[in-house]
Amino acid sequence: MFDFRSDTVTMPTQAMRQAMASAEVGDDVYGDDPTVNELQDFAADMFGFDSALFVCSGTQANLLALMAHCERGDEYICGQQAHNYMFEGGGAAVLGSIQPQPLTNQADGSILLSDIEQAIKPKDIHFAQTRLLSLENTIGGKVLPQEYLANAQQLAFNHNLKIHLDGARVANAAVAQGTSIANITQYFDSVSICLSKGLCAPVGSILLGDERLINKAIRWRKMLGGGMRQAGVLAAAGKLALTEQVDRLAEDHANARLLASLLAEMDEFNVEPVQTNMVYCDYLGEAQGNKPLKQLAAELAKQGFVFSVAKKLRLVTHKDISEQGVRQFVDALKQALC
Repeated sequence: MFDFRSDTVTMPTQAMRQAMASAEVGDDVYGDDPTVNELQDFAADMFGFDSALFVCSGTQANLLALMAHCERGDEYICGQQAHNYMFEGGGAAVLGSIQPQPLTNQADGSILLSDIEQAIKPKDIHFAQTRLLSLENTIGGKVLPQEYLANAQQLAFNHNLKIHLDGARVANAAVAQGTSIANITQYFDSVSICLSKGLCAPVGSILLGDERLINKAIRWRKMLGGGMRQAGVLAAAGKLALTEQVDRLAEDHANARLLASLLAEMDEFNVEPVQTNMVYCDYLGEAQGNKPLKQLAAELAKQGFVFSVAKKLRLVTHKDISEQGVRQFVDALKQALC
């Protein structure tokens, strides 16, 4: 099966499975799991932070960061399309009593710095206090430029705000720009990095920050039920995600560009430019008298090609989709459209 729904569907590598089977473990809630500790120390050093915390998901990593930076009744600024605003269940508001202030994302994924500045609340008892600016990179498959990140950091500093990065796919951003992940994370007070998307680990994310923030996050993690025991079996795969899978993302990007170029040759699709491993396009076939997208998806699923049906079609490449898989998918799509 070739599954284009998301890079979350990636299977762990054989090396990961072997490392998991032989991992040395302990009780991580006590801080006794040597493999978790090794991953955390390695990640903190790799990305230039004082401390790191291994958690079960990217949603939890983002929530812990928001709750560690903000108090009840505080506010964070983010984009309308931000994952921690749209797709994480409203956790900051429900569990942290933190108010999101979403702003319009531009076509390139950025938020206008002028919009951010205008949204910062004055120190007045009538307003929630703005404490944090949260950005996402990549966002919708788009890469935020380094100059933009530097300017956003300066804006946050000038207004006494902390700045957080939802870096679930920051490795994709780094590979697309031909730079290191640390060159991106240097602009942030905290960063979440997902190990279980394109980096192929089965479970887990890393939250990075200074010692004070990570200590707060450890407490919130326990309170939220995220304390894990012999988590080294997962952390072992997480370290291999960082050491063996980052450079490989270039293959996913190349396959996404190939997929986009093949779809662009078809009258039924209007394809957007591709930067990383996500292909966005509009399906025009139904308006041209062709099959509805839902019917196409059902027919292709029977042949082993899976994708999500949505108003804006998103196709995601990853380790388990080869160049051959891309070509087979497009051939099957053409056949279904006949």
